[in-house]
Amino acid sequence: MTRHEDLLKRISIDPRVCFGKPCIRGTRIWVSLILDFLAGGDSIETILQEYPQLCREDVLACVAYGAEAASERYIEIPMGGGS
Repeated sequence: MTRHEDLLKRISIDPRVCFGKPCIRGTRIWVSLILDFLAGGDSIETILQEYPQLCREDVLACVAYGAEAASERYIEIPMGGGS
């Protein structure tokens, strides 16, 4: 089993928890929330300070899930035209 697969085991999707949104296993913390923090420039260390129940591998699991999701579907991003 790869490290990526191990990390993905930390993510759960349960229709009875947070309307089925992907969460860090055993919490109600959405994967998308953690990814938004990272995209906004927060460090893993900052996230861990704000959510002390999480560990570094939980945050990396969110990144792994995001990478997996991105490889499975196309997200349209407007092409920038030169000026």
